[in-house]
Amino acid sequence: MKLSFYGAAGEVTGSCYLVQTETFRFLVDCGMFQGGHEADLKNRQFPAFDPASIDFVLLTHAHIDHSGLLPRLAALGFQGPIYCTAATAELLDVMLRDSAHIQEKEAEWEERHNNHRNNRRPRFEPLYSLADVEKSLKLLHRLNYDAEIRPHPDVTCSFRDAGHILGSAIIEIWAEEFGQRRKIVFSGDLGQPGRPLLRNPTSIRQADVLLVESTYGNRLHKMLPDTLDELVHAIHDTLERKHGNVVMPAFTVGRTQEILYLLIDLTRQRRLHGLKVYVDSPLALSATEITMRHIELFNQEAQKLMAWGKERRKEMPEIRFVQDVEESMALNEIKSGAIIISASGMCDAGRIKHHLRWNLSRPECSILITGFQALGTLGRRLVDGAKLVKLFGNEIPVRASIYTIGGLSAHADQASLMGWLSHFSKPPQQTFVVHGESAAAEIFANRVRDELNWNVRVPELHEELEI
Repeated sequence: MKLSFYGAAGEVTGSCYLVQTETFRFLVDCGMFQGGHEADLKNRQFPAFDPASIDFVLLTHAHIDHSGLLPRLAALGFQGPIYCTAATAELLDVMLRDSAHIQEKEAEWEERHNNHRNNRRPRFEPLYSLADVEKSLKLLHRLNYDAEIRPHPDVTCSFRDAGHILGSAIIEIWAEEFGQRRKIVFSGDLGQPGRPLLRNPTSIRQADVLLVESTYGNRLHKMLPDTLDELVHAIHDTLERKHGNVVMPAFTVGRTQEILYLLIDLTRQRRLHGLKVYVDSPLALSATEITMRHIELFNQEAQKLMAWGKERRKEMPEIRFVQDVEESMALNEIKSGAIIISASGMCDAGRIKHHLRWNLSRPECSILITGFQALGTLGRRLVDGAKLVKLFGNEIPVRASIYTIGGLSAHADQASLMGWLSHFSKPPQQTFVVHGESAAAEIFANRVRDELNWNVRVPELHEELEI
């Protein structure tokens, strides 16, 4: 049995793994690389295998760095089933369409500006079209957590709650070759225990082969109470003392809903009041409606807050979902008093770029970074202290305050990852640390090796191994 790493090996984005024997070939995840020109090249070189030869795909969750190349896979010949949870399927229906739409708009922008400047650069082509998205969506097979499925006579698998975003899953796979059955576990992205909204990740007891994420394998998150103190301070200081705007880049799925939850909860606790919140992402309203249709997946505290909100609507923050372009542009005229939540979460695409353009240069404003920022992204440059950034061809000075609210991460930190591994009754025969930048992955692998005495390593991109 062979395992190949076609993404998220020594980096955080592009999750894609191929498992194959003489009788089957399947993928776990088919994600888009993110983070500038190098990532775009990798996306255009995808795939390094024949899509038509893949029997099926198992998808851990809907985030684009795990699902974003499914339409390209389908366009290039894949026709098999794509298995995912029911909530993930609902999210994909809007997220993949949005991804194609953003690419088409960026292609139009590039075309206009290349013509205007008489630029002879090659024409920017989207990775896929809306028609390709439709083709991939027709391949989705919806599953419930903990149900056992058999996508191939030699393969059985179950999806367990990963607690990362709505519908996210740890995938347990039992695969047979030459009469021998081996268990492979893909952690997917694991949530931080005790977070708002979602339940804690499911514990796994045993695996022969384990792939575990390491996004924050080299650090600890702030405790949630400290994080909320910082969030309250940043909002108070910006809106009431400096009379500016708060701009929050946020992934449309997961992070946006968590931020809204926290703003409502802090209002309920009377730590914040009179908030005017604008959620500027066409996808966010759909994602939030999907989230509300799956309240059964929330933790108990989140369900109680939802009940409070229904009874005390007049005490709720003023939350407005912005849909059309004209309304989005009108937000640029608001000089103070607004909390603007917009995608993309790493600031490399979408309407957030416009809000940064109009607020970054204003010292009375604040930018609140609430999620992981991959190398090469605009969000990462802001976190790393850039004094000048380029947006839409213009140099923008960074005068706004930059807050990194690390305790809101949807990913488990090093301690929580180690805690999840501690539930295994015995060491896997092979453990691969994936979905982390090289330094973070190596630090985490070393800790697992030193403290648990496991056979562990960090694979390289395109590496193929016998398991």
